[in-house]
Amino acid sequence: MLKNILVAFSLLIIISLNLTAESLRIESSYLVKNLNSYKILDTRTPKLYKEGHIKGALNFPIDFTYENKKQDGKLTSPVKMQNILRKLGLDLKSKIVVYDEGTFFDSARLFWALEVYGFTNVKLLNLGYNDWNQLDLPTSTKIEEPTPSNYIAEINRKRLATKFSTQIATKNPNQIIIDARPKKAYLGHVSSASRYGHIPKALNFPASHNINYTQENTKLKAIDTLKDVYKDIDKTKKIVLYCAVGRISATNYFALRELDYDVSNYDASWKEWGNDMNLPIVNLSKE
Repeated sequence: MLKNILVAFSLLIIISLNLTAESLRIESSYLVKNLNSYKILDTRTPKLYKEGHIKGALNFPIDFTYENKKQDGKLTSPVKMQNILRKLGLDLKSKIVVYDEGTFFDSARLFWALEVYGFTNVKLLNLGYNDWNQLDLPTSTKIEEPTPSNYIAEINRKRLATKFSTQIATKNPNQIIIDARPKKAYLGHVSSASRYGHIPKALNFPASHNINYTQENTKLKAIDTLKDVYKDIDKTKKIVLYCAVGRISATNYFALRELDYDVSNYDASWKEWGNDMNLPIVNLSKE
């Protein structure tokens, strides 16, 4: 009898932990039954949004998260972001779901951007619009017109890494730097900047490691799988992420947030670091 009680108790603990771990993602099967409970944000272009989107979704083109995308990945300034979020009728109490076409790169970047700007109830839809549409789930061509909010921009510095804070991380033994670019970029064979290589002491965990690609659809990897991917990353240390422009590294950010790591994303990323001749780099392709 006691043995059965202990087994049942253990199962409850496991279920509880899994529910907590998956609290940042939302499955399509749940969202479709609760469309009216969330502010749903479509990160695709206005053109694609107008052609069709998840029923009730608002358009937040991912380019709105960049201050100057041609230059680097720096996050939109507070004044601009405040204006965007107000027009969408969003405030810090909003329950938000974000999605993209199915790569998770843009939806994860918006997830991160919203967390930087103080939002604490954001979820990432574990399905892209292309697959949502293929499954014949509710869509619409109606252009939603939300009531503007009074949102006041505030930045959570804990979630945003900068050139300066990343420099500190290269010398701090209590911080870990992760490069989310493909291995070729990490090794220094290709580059989006004038220099080739990676930030000193950075570990390479390509963004693709967070995603499960199948013939049926593309989804985020299961929590248990992600735990295995990052099993060697010390949870007591602060993580700084980067890629080329802080886009694909946002999927690593999302995965590590789900796993309860203390993580930030370097927005300007390699486009800034790799073009600054005063900053140190490591180029393994020349060794």
